Amino acid sequence: MSKKTKTAQHRLIRSWYLMPSAVIPLVVLVGITPVQETAKTYPAVVEVLQPELPLHINEDVERWIELFQTVLKSDFETFLSRQGAYGGLVQDALRAKGMPEDLLYLAMMESGLKPRAVSNVSAVGLWQFMSPTALQYGLRVDSYVDERRDPIGSTEAALDYLNWLHERFGSWYLAAAAYNAGPGRVERVLRRYADGKVGDENLFWEIVDHLPKETREYVPRLIAATILAKDASAYGFVVTSIERYDYDLVFVPSGTSLLRVASALEVDAGILRNLNPHLVRGVTPPAEVYGVRVPIGSSQKVVASLATGPDIRRADD
Repeated sequence: MSKKTKTAQHRLIRSWYLMPSAVIPLVVLVGITPVQETAKTYPAVVEVLQPELPLHINEDVERWIELFQTVLKSDFETFLSRQGAYGGLVQDALRAKGMPEDLLYLAMMESGLKPRAVSNVSAVGLWQFMSPTALQYGLRVDSYVDERRDPIGSTEAALDYLNWLHERFGSWYLAAAAYNAGPGRVERVLRRYADGKVGDENLFWEIVDHLPKETREYVPRLIAATILAKDASAYGFVVTSIERYDYDLVFVPSGTSLLRVASALEVDAGILRNLNPHLVRGVTPPAEVYGVRVPIGSSQKVVASLATGPDIRRADD
């Protein structure tokens, strides 16, 4: 195999979380031998975890567990590190809505927990919203603001959507499948191959062969990620903690650039861009006062530095 071919395959593997899942087995089969040392160690951990999501183990789940521990290990460790930034806010929102906290790992599988992630079909953000669904669930998507990239707003919208899917299908597995394939597709398969039944987690496995290739891998991948992420160190993952996504909010006039705010704070503009990934142009929208997220404890400094009128204020003023 040529060096060029190996490099191309490596790129495919590293971008697995933004590609159709069915691509992965094709990549893995080309000259990659899975490591065996950690095989068959996970069932005992599953018993200890008592997760909120059911964790059914089968060959597809085992294959993903092995992939995450071998050829995808570096990527998975990166995603686990990002969990330090965004995992807490997602799980807080899940708890507030009475939903399983393990659904955090659905976002991990969707985007690698990367707010600016964009798929090859133009799905965007932590939860990989397409524009029509984002707008349906109240997210703003325009040339200045794309709230699909907002960890807070997109999480609220995604959980509302997942809740609706769960109410429709009575199963978190089917809700996850519908999140990936669309509820209409899953409903049609259920009508044709399961007499229209809902409300049973086992139904996903009954209809799995009739779902799109990507969706067949989606739930097994979610289960594998949940098992591993909940006890990452026990599986040999080395995770570098990233500071939790947190901020103060300051309302500024229209057309205020993040560069100007960063200058007022004497911080790198990248810090402001990371706190405000939804401001796609790096500037607040025209003709409206808009809230900019700034590092904790710095809001008063922004107000003092930029105060030229009543439009500059902290969120608590």
